[in-house]
Amino acid sequence: MIGDFCVNAAVTLKNGGNVLVPCYPSGITYDLFECLSGHLDSCGLSQVPLYFVSPVSDSALAYSNIFAEWLSASKQSRVYLPEAPFPHAELVAIGRLKNCKSIHDGLSEDFKPPCVVFSGHPSLRMGDAVHFLEMWGNSSSNTIIFTEPDFPFVEALSPYQPLQIRVCYCPIDTCLRFSQANKLIKDLKPTHLVVADSYIQPPVSMPHKTEFVINWEPSPLTYRRGEVISLPIKRQFETIEITPELAASLDPQEVRSGYNITMVTGTLSCHDNKYILKKLPDEVPSGTKRKSDGTVNRQKTYMWGNVNIPAFVEALTKNGFVDIKVEDTGEGCTIVDLPNDDTLIQVEPDNTHIICNGEETVRIKIRDALLKCLKKI
Repeated sequence: MIGDFCVNAAVTLKNGGNVLVPCYPSGITYDLFECLSGHLDSCGLSQVPLYFVSPVSDSALAYSNIFAEWLSASKQSRVYLPEAPFPHAELVAIGRLKNCKSIHDGLSEDFKPPCVVFSGHPSLRMGDAVHFLEMWGNSSSNTIIFTEPDFPFVEALSPYQPLQIRVCYCPIDTCLRFSQANKLIKDLKPTHLVVADSYIQPPVSMPHKTEFVINWEPSPLTYRRGEVISLPIKRQFETIEITPELAASLDPQEVRSGYNITMVTGTLSCHDNKYILKKLPDEVPSGTKRKSDGTVNRQKTYMWGNVNIPAFVEALTKNGFVDIKVEDTGEGCTIVDLPNDDTLIQVEPDNTHIICNGEETVRIKIRDALLKCLKKI
């Protein structure tokens, strides 16, 4: 598809037309810069400018050159030379690729057709691609090329019809096929495999298509949206990051050659499966008392008891949540649904699961409401 993309763009430019590519400001766009510029050079079109129009064009191009974790091994090695991993850094340096925040911010000063414009959004419902389509849509010498497979191009163009612009659909899907996924799993030999439940059985419309299935023994663990599963992963140790402030306060003592030891006192923060040990605050927190000599006697507070659902719902209401739906599923399990905040709370006799897709402030309000319903000792 990348080859078709380059060929269609080159044909349009040779005929004096312009090319519009509605795209995201990251991802496959970086590869399109690289492949298209090389193809145009081979076609004798090296003088054709490329424009990248996005509010985040500057930062997108800059970050792509320093975040090497997601790059291939060959591109990672170029980051540490140091050398820009993508050719678009050189294209920007020589003025071949020009990036600007919008059509009103820098583009009008140095706009030279015929050209290729990368702008978003792929749905053609927002972004400066809309303006270019209105400007070029009435000429059959111009071409619009869709590369994102998630947006049907017919629906994307329907509000702008009738149009004379040439339309090309070159969906570049970077997802794994089932055959590729099965080969990758076979090579990796995972001890445990977790996949969506729809991947272990053929599509309902094509039950005979057994090749559309993830095959692995033992049977993979499956999940559905909103479902909480327990993974059979046993670990004796966890990796904990120590903040620079706490690390600077440590005073290691050598106990024998090559071995140092120190006492560490801090606050352990557990969030998103990451453990961070932070320095204790200087002020005296609640739940502490000062001794007669002025030192702090810290008292531990433990939370215990079952969650009182009516009290929990009342606490959520006081914290600003509305349209709270409660469902008793039996066996002591209760579902508290907050549809306005895209949050689902599953309360069981011995644990509570909170599935929250909202902002951090929403999580904090839910946590505070939950703590009010527990006993303290």
